[in-house]
Amino acid sequence: MYATFSCLLWNILFSPVLADNHPLPEKSRTEIRHRLESRVAEINEQLKTSPDSVRLISARGTAFFHLAQFDLALDDFDRMIKLNPKLDSSHWRRGIALYYVKRFQESAEQFERYHSFDNVDRENGIWRYLAQVKASGLEMAEKELLKYTKDDRKPFGDVYAMFAGKLSDQQVLLRIKKSTDTAPDKLKQQFYAHLYIGLYSHAKGDTESAEQQLREAVANPWGQQASGGPGYMWHVARVHYNLLRNCRETPDSEIEAKN
Repeated sequence: MYATFSCLLWNILFSPVLADNHPLPEKSRTEIRHRLESRVAEINEQLKTSPDSVRLISARGTAFFHLAQFDLALDDFDRMIKLNPKLDSSHWRRGIALYYVKRFQESAEQFERYHSFDNVDRENGIWRYLAQVKASGLEMAEKELLKYTKDDRKPFGDVYAMFAGKLSDQQVLLRIKKSTDTAPDKLKQQFYAHLYIGLYSHAKGDTESAEQQLREAVANPWGQQASGGPGYMWHVARVHYNLLRNCRETPDSEIEAKN
């Protein structure tokens, strides 16, 4: 009933085969892949002398995720927690990795623990919802949507209201457009709005809308230049967008025949 990723992939994430209409030029995608692969190789060398460095393991896990090597990313995030159990409650990246390896119940539980760490961040509540849709169904996810009482950064108040069924996706985008915020702030808000409208659409089974919205997120100039947590979420948009494109362009039967 709900959209899932049955398509197997890897090379397609950076392949020129689907270059048409892709928000990133082929050259940019190739550069991203090479940069991330070089980063992994660099960290592997550093880990030879500092095998228990949480900082290095964290950085490699991030690079693995950005390369869509979700299992390897999760291995590193699990290792971080083994080395420092105090990191568990705040490890939202682990929750996202669990989602992409389809361990949805564990993903939801990770975001529940994060809520005890930060009860303001609605972005966390959104990911718990997405994981619960896969683990327990749409009705349960809507029923158990986390409650927030304190204000959050824009546009997450409106985005969360959309997930709660109180605003439409077009209302969310229109409020950003009509706001008096600066142009850079609007770009930032539009990035997050398109990202989460896309993920929301996919959770509801509307893959066409999901792909369109995620394309806008990937093309967003603010997202492309962001670093830290926001930069991580731009890569989430990029990876998820490519997953959808791959599933659309490559029938499962063809993929299975090649493996």
